[in-house]
Amino acid sequence: MDEAIALFHKLGLSQPEILEYLAYICNVVISKSTLKRKLGCMGLFRRKNYSDIVTVAVFLEKLLQESTESHGYKLLHLKCTQKGFVVSQETVRLLIHILDPIGIRQRRRGRLNRRIYDNPGPDFVWHIDSYDKLKPYGFCINGAIDGFSRSIIWLEVYSSNSDPALIGCYFMKAVKSRGACPKRVRADRGTENGHVEVMQFF
Repeated sequence: MDEAIALFHKLGLSQPEILEYLAYICNVVISKSTLKRKLGCMGLFRRKNYSDIVTVAVFLEKLLQESTESHGYKLLHLKCTQKGFVVSQETVRLLIHILDPIGIRQRRRGRLNRRIYDNPGPDFVWHIDSYDKLKPYGFCINGAIDGFSRSIIWLEVYSSNSDPALIGCYFMKAVKSRGACPKRVRADRGTENGHVEVMQFF
């Protein structure tokens, strides 16, 4: 249980979200006070002091140089958080305007870099996407398919499809029920898929 708590904390989940994940995935129900005590014993706290902006800028510049694609500031903010930096989305957005003005202009024009698709077998790539056309009516759809067989891994309807904890829950439920996880995941570069991205490292 402690390992799960540490993982969920690293993913950036709030305490109520950690409690929900423990109950849903691990079948463990504990109180909020117990969770706080366990987090304290493991030395897991949300830092309030922001990271040095120059260090963050150097990290972002390295990410931009190593990537062949143009990234949005929300995805780059997520990567900063995963690296352990404490920085606001607004700070990252302003830094990207300075470090990557060409990428900013490309995103505004909607230019896309086409990639070659390759899928050698089942569970090699899962494709995750959301359907927003019915969102005004309260139906938020999220689904995933196996890229090789095109079989549906999950198809869920809820009041939201932009919560990373919710999409992460769909992913963990699918891994648990199938007894397998994909080697790769392809999804939009939005923050709603942030938890899934981090889970892939484990």
